[in-house]
Amino acid sequence: MARLLADRPADALTIGDMARQLGHSHGAVRNAALTLVRRGEADQSGAGQPEFRANAKTAAAAQTAVISPPGTHSSRPQAATAARTTYTAAATPRQTGPIRRAGGQLYHPRELADLPDVEALNRLRDADVPVLLYGPPGTGKTSLVEAAFPDLLTVAGDGDTTVGDLIGEYTQDDAGAYVFQYGPLVTAMTEGRALLIDDATLISPKVLAALYPAMDGRRQIQVKAHKGETIKAEPGFYVVAGHNPGVHGAVMTEALSSRFSVQIQIGTDYDLALALRIDPRVVRVARHLAHQVELGELGWAPQLRELLSYQKTEAVLGTKAALANLVGIAPEEDRDAVADAVTKTVGVKKIAPLTLGKQLPATAARLPPGSTGSAHRSRPR
Repeated sequence: MARLLADRPADALTIGDMARQLGHSHGAVRNAALTLVRRGEADQSGAGQPEFRANAKTAAAAQTAVISPPGTHSSRPQAATAARTTYTAAATPRQTGPIRRAGGQLYHPRELADLPDVEALNRLRDADVPVLLYGPPGTGKTSLVEAAFPDLLTVAGDGDTTVGDLIGEYTQDDAGAYVFQYGPLVTAMTEGRALLIDDATLISPKVLAALYPAMDGRRQIQVKAHKGETIKAEPGFYVVAGHNPGVHGAVMTEALSSRFSVQIQIGTDYDLALALRIDPRVVRVARHLAHQVELGELGWAPQLRELLSYQKTEAVLGTKAALANLVGIAPEEDRDAVADAVTKTVGVKKIAPLTLGKQLPATAARLPPGSTGSAHRSRPR
């Protein structure tokens, strides 16, 4: 990265320019570029789509690999290659293999606009185009964002979310004094990180209004609760939101919708479910129910989250219990249709939700292997 900038001292390059030249993903290039800027080894300009330019220290930085100091960023940039002296335009590589998320789980990229979805989101971030992901719960909206942005902060929205949950509020410390604790929005703005507002449409529109000045041309907010302090967004700050249209209480206001220039529908990839070796019969059930949902005949169908849960339950309790649990987690109004689909497709008798049965008969205390009952009987007086 440093060598590319040093070889073109008169040029201001965007992340997209450098990604094409170096043949690395937008995310890796952004992280490396921001590391150079933090170290004072490159200059940055532009707010919407940032541009990077060499400075007096860039040539020296190109002689060694750039390593992000601990704590400066949650994702590590790829090392710059000093030996590479010529650069030709190259297509950005398609990252189709599994990506390990911060929690250790693997995410399997899917296609979006002829790109891997994580790459598409990174390009939108580079151009500062906010994205709204919408679809049923359990389809992988949060997983996609976590895979795309290792520096992610998340706000889990609901009807009780307050402005303080976004911006911050006064809390009492161990000494009894009240101190202002900044919220995730301020942290993301000051550290140039990505911010996911999950279940955004469950949050009161009045609360969400506190977010909007940070997303428009102003890129700043005023913390009225803390001396009217003005917080300005650093380069890299980016907002993405999640929306579950079918969830009770979810309301998509015009103000919220207009803030997100790109809106992407997310559904379950049933082919991925098969690749993950989930019982093909259960995947067929899910496909069939999903088709009924599309036709408006049903309100619920198992998504990838439920199918993965089925797989784990089956491994622990067996197929019958896992099928019963699949029926039981369906909304009550759709439960009979789900049970009927399971019965017909899987070929089992009538299936009911997983429930406790009658009380087991009392038995003598279990003995260690190899023991005899006589050693534990009460001795006569």
